[in-house]
Amino acid sequence: MVVSVCSINTNPIALATPSFSFKSLKFPPFWPTQKVKMGPLSVSPMGFGTWAWGNQFLWGYQESMDNELQQVFNMAVDNGINLFDTADSYGTGRLNGQSEKLLGRFIREFQEQKGSQRDIVIATKFAAYPWRLTPGQFVNACRASLDRMQIDQIGIGQLHWSTANYAPLQEIALWDGLVAMYEKGLVKAVGVSNYGPKQLLKIHDYLKDRGVPLCSAQVQFSLISMGKDQLEIKSICDSLGIRMIAYSPLGLGMLTGKYSPSELPSGPRALLFKQILPGLDPLLSSLRNIANKRRKTMSQNHRPTQLNVFVLGARKMTMLTTYLTNLAVAINWCICKGTVPIPGVKSIKQVEENLGALGWRLSSDELLQLEYAANESPRRMIQNVFQTRYTLSHLTK
Repeated sequence: MVVSVCSINTNPIALATPSFSFKSLKFPPFWPTQKVKMGPLSVSPMGFGTWAWGNQFLWGYQESMDNELQQVFNMAVDNGINLFDTADSYGTGRLNGQSEKLLGRFIREFQEQKGSQRDIVIATKFAAYPWRLTPGQFVNACRASLDRMQIDQIGIGQLHWSTANYAPLQEIALWDGLVAMYEKGLVKAVGVSNYGPKQLLKIHDYLKDRGVPLCSAQVQFSLISMGKDQLEIKSICDSLGIRMIAYSPLGLGMLTGKYSPSELPSGPRALLFKQILPGLDPLLSSLRNIANKRRKTMSQNHRPTQLNVFVLGARKMTMLTTYLTNLAVAINWCICKGTVPIPGVKSIKQVEENLGALGWRLSSDELLQLEYAANESPRRMIQNVFQTRYTLSHLTK
């Protein structure tokens, strides 16, 4: 990231004079306060996922974490993040829907504390449960999410997965449910999740014929999940004006550099990590080397002069130089590939580390280095079993 300071007087008095112009400053393509288009919405170049908010089985959620999660939300919004992804199925057992409840509560408390409204975009996913067989039942699912969050309209209503491979008739009913919730104004835009390339084309055309634009497609996408399907989906999204949302951009935490074959996470993730981590050394080493070089360069380019403290703020400068880690590099790779990544967050430290992915871009050489190292890894992430590859022919008619 480059902020041009060589021709600007750093005297704070001079900054207040008419001769000072912000046009002299060269902001990076994805400055944290800048937004990208997602259908009719403007969202931050990175959003945050809330799968962990209520999930005890995989992420160890406890209700005692709620105060810190509020701080996590506040810090994210204060630093320009306005996209939050959730789902009506996020939460374990009696806590089903807890993620949506917390998100709605955090928005209300944030607005009460700050005394102002923020343009926060909630993208929630509606599960294709086997008992949701009609458009009306899917609309009711949307209304239930609105009630849990206590909001009037959802930013993006998403179909969580496709049923084309096992219940094709239900699939059409769910598509009609998306159309209905859009026409009723319950959602501002609609999207899908875990759709393969062929089915993505089908739902796009189906919705288009009914006057409903497909806003987004959410896909597992990272340096260890960038196979043929993902690249084809990205190409389709680019050609049709659909924004691709990258979930699990850190491979459930494998790309953070915090784990090794001898230091595995607790819970079910350990089994997956045990299979994949031993072959990730080349990629993790490349992530670490790029982070170290970038951190050194940024530290040199952003010495605490009066000007850059005035423009950036001391805390944001610290994030850019201190939290440029493996994690930030891996997320920045997703941004450079034209996606909006949504890493999960459940602590202040994770927010700070994730924010380190914004405000700069990997070079073409760095992108190639990372992708070469990723291709050296013998194993990749397991793909979502619900993501469709092939569909039944009658759905094309």
